[in-house]
Amino acid sequence: MGMPEANEDFPFGPDVAVFKVGGRMFATLNVDSPPYRTNLKCDPARALELREQYVSVLPGYHMNKKHWNTVELDGDVPDDVLVDLVRHSHELVVAKLPRSLRPQASSRS
Repeated sequence: MGMPEANEDFPFGPDVAVFKVGGRMFATLNVDSPPYRTNLKCDPARALELREQYVSVLPGYHMNKKHWNTVELDGDVPDDVLVDLVRHSHELVVAKLPRSLRPQASSRS
């Protein structure tokens, strides 16, 4: 929720939080019970590198496996890397939004 103009929604029921910017999804998080997982949009080449580097990074579950990763939140992926992946996902989605829906430059960190 720390990303500029991010919104949380539960369109798939109470067990999956969906995070959007400009009405477009950039992350999901299962909130019902462990093991916790998040789906994050990712540059395809980087997605493959991450899957090779971390056991807990998998092709996106119920997502386009070329552009999305599922990250199991089990400690395998360091927190700083995870924060960077969330930021990367948000930035990829923002870049595809019409200018009128993009967060204002002054609100970006």
